[in-house]
Amino acid sequence: MPSFNRVIWIVLDSVGIGEMPDAAAYGDVGSNTLGNIARQRPLRLPNLCRLGLANIAEFTGLAPVERPAAAYGRCALASPGKDTTTGHWEMAGIHLATPFPLYPHGFPPAVMDAFENAIGRRSLGNKAASGTEIIRELGEEHVRTGSPIVYTSADSVFQVAAHEEVIPLWEQYRICETARDILRGEHEVGRVIARPFTGSPGAFTRTTNRKDFAVPAPRGMLLDQLEGAGVGVLSIGKIFDVFLGRGIRSYEKTTSNADGMAKTLEAMGDWPDGLIYVNLVDFDQLYGHRNDVEGYARALEEVDAWLPSLEAAMQPDDLLILTADHGCDPTTPSTDHSREYVPVLALGPAAKPAPLGTRASLSDIGQTVAANWNLRLERGESFLETIAP
Repeated sequence: MPSFNRVIWIVLDSVGIGEMPDAAAYGDVGSNTLGNIARQRPLRLPNLCRLGLANIAEFTGLAPVERPAAAYGRCALASPGKDTTTGHWEMAGIHLATPFPLYPHGFPPAVMDAFENAIGRRSLGNKAASGTEIIRELGEEHVRTGSPIVYTSADSVFQVAAHEEVIPLWEQYRICETARDILRGEHEVGRVIARPFTGSPGAFTRTTNRKDFAVPAPRGMLLDQLEGAGVGVLSIGKIFDVFLGRGIRSYEKTTSNADGMAKTLEAMGDWPDGLIYVNLVDFDQLYGHRNDVEGYARALEEVDAWLPSLEAAMQPDDLLILTADHGCDPTTPSTDHSREYVPVLALGPAAKPAPLGTRASLSDIGQTVAANWNLRLERGESFLETIAP
């Protein structure tokens, strides 16, 4: 029998808590997503602090507690890189030998020529840019010419933006599938992403029809093993896209953190056992990449205010894990992800509060989940014995 009948695992996307020792190699010296926000803007996080967040590291205005209600610690990222796919794969027990490629100056002619020839259209852009800014800049030309907008970011992504009335969704998705087939070998980016939008010049708006085409994770990762053992997995948010649906029995897409939080509570009433795996993406997508300190701070406080409802919905044999996948410090000049430690808080009605220290890998979390169902990943050290009743 598992120690915990159900695990609710929530990734607070990009909520890092301080630079890792190799931060200089990534241009991230001084990055501390949570710590730097707290220095610039007072944070009200009473529930996260009650669990032990401020016992992990020092944060301006956030006080440690004498008896944290959760097991608390921090995880390093063992793989090279600092992107979504790297972080989530490592959680599932996969360590990369080399990072996914980045294209801060756009994609090379060999990629773009093959792409344009395959889709039968010219393209616009081919540079690193904010998604909202590039459709504001090139959206009108796209509508006039029918050329899709190609852009990347600080992440390992090839993004295609197109108006839904100019290039219908089915064709946008086909274009992205074509790009995915081309982007192999040395150019194998972590994700190809369709970014549809609607509206008119000056009022273009991205729709909720985003679709990710990720690199398939190697076999044997956590979700594969859970599926093989008959453990049901429900994903909420972009988890389904990151893992291409592998090992996931059911899923819910989300439009915002608020939507993700509401769907998590709903799932806890409908999904009595197994794993509920959640990603709350607004921290990263809306605030970290846009250097929006106030928006990031509000998002943290909204999740904190939601935690009592989440805890009240927990069953006696539930385990809740709160963590992140990397940093994205909105206080630095960069709009890139940042190479940071991430917090880990683990709690439940029967779980034992305890210090977890500094974990060597995000795989320690996945290994803990695996051990709960008597499974074993290739990477990671479980802390299940520390917290199990």
